[in-house]
Amino acid sequence: MPSIHLENVSKQFARGIVALDNLSLEIGDREVLTVVGPSGCGKSTLLRLIAGLDSPTSGRIRLGGTAIETVPARERNVAMVFQSYALYPHMTCYENLALNLRLKKLAASEVDHRVRETAAMLEIGDLLGKKPRELSGGQRQRVAVGRALIRKPHAFLLDEPLSNLDALLRERVRHELRELFRKVQATVVYVTHDQTEALSLADRVAVLDRGRLQQVGTPEELYRMPANRFVASFIGSPSMNFFETDLQDGSFLLAGIVYDTGVRMSRRVTIGIRPEAWEPGSEMKGRVCWIETLGPQFLIGVQFDHTTLTALIRSRPAADTIDLSIDPAQIHVFDIDSGKNIRSDPREYSAGRQLQGPPLR
Repeated sequence: MPSIHLENVSKQFARGIVALDNLSLEIGDREVLTVVGPSGCGKSTLLRLIAGLDSPTSGRIRLGGTAIETVPARERNVAMVFQSYALYPHMTCYENLALNLRLKKLAASEVDHRVRETAAMLEIGDLLGKKPRELSGGQRQRVAVGRALIRKPHAFLLDEPLSNLDALLRERVRHELRELFRKVQATVVYVTHDQTEALSLADRVAVLDRGRLQQVGTPEELYRMPANRFVASFIGSPSMNFFETDLQDGSFLLAGIVYDTGVRMSRRVTIGIRPEAWEPGSEMKGRVCWIETLGPQFLIGVQFDHTTLTALIRSRPAADTIDLSIDPAQIHVFDIDSGKNIRSDPREYSAGRQLQGPPLR
């Protein structure tokens, strides 16, 4: 499977609408890359450019080192699975799977062999005689994936293929897809707005916002060291807490406790703390504002002075107040203007604006 390389790719539509803005991204051989972001961020446009259904306004797209931005879609040998599955309703599952091979004028015996081989891999052999209207959503999804798989393409492009499934089925099919990707050793670009899918399926995750690449890395990298406030807010559930405060030589004050972030500077910043970073302890006392039960855990709103934050803990608070503590290493520091994570590269901000004032007590 060849790699896919996008170099400074931009796509602009009518009335100056920019779908992708100078995006550079390399997808490795046999890598599963998920692309995640809010609606309208350019995820589907990215797939369409790789597939050849749209052309970039500028930039280069390479498949296995060969520029393909001017190559027609039918000659790129990439397979795309759409959100709607796009199965032919008047054809059986067998005919849907076999159609592309017949168009390539393969021998009938070869077509039959590959259809049954693909159906066995996806466990849909008993569905081959049925039409799409007779199938469940999960079964249609498998047939749509099989129609892409049977072509033996250079790359698979999947555009939110699970969004039409209910939550329970989506979880099961997600596990099946991960195993399928491992079996076929394919280069995969998988677009989704669901961060759970993005993190669980991927070797690496690319986060887009308003057509710009915000960060690309392993799921662990995005969770533990988000590049900016947008990535921090988008990756992780429940969402990260944010509040503004003043750093003085890297320390800030919360509920009477001084926390040292390790970032040696004095300036106005945004602090980020994940709800699950809090632990029971005697360090800080807060007032319980509300409680949500999430199975074995509890999401609670806790007011510290004039700041209300969320905490995810294992035991339900027994009173109207709660004692919590946090490891300073779990505290993120973001630039208040650009949103960049200062802890990821503190040297960039070492000469930043200084604040005057008494020491923290």
